[in-house]
Amino acid sequence: MANKKLSFEQSLERLSEIVKLLERGEAPLNESLKLFDEGTALIAACQQMLDDAEQKVIKLRKGDGGEPEELPFEEE
Repeated sequence: MANKKLSFEQSLERLSEIVKLLERGEAPLNESLKLFDEGTALIAACQQMLDDAEQKVIKLRKGDGGEPEELPFEEE
């Protein structure tokens, strides 16, 4: 499932499935390691998606003429 590009929500859903499978402890070691690797990749992909989204966020404020003015996003 890691081969195709998943949305953020799909990635979280798959990550939740992986956690449940690993928590059961029923999978053989080799399968558990594959699930762990997939989960790690999904976490990295989700973090990248969040970082990308944060870069797109901008603040708007009222400019001199009353029109909206874009400001870069700054962490508070």
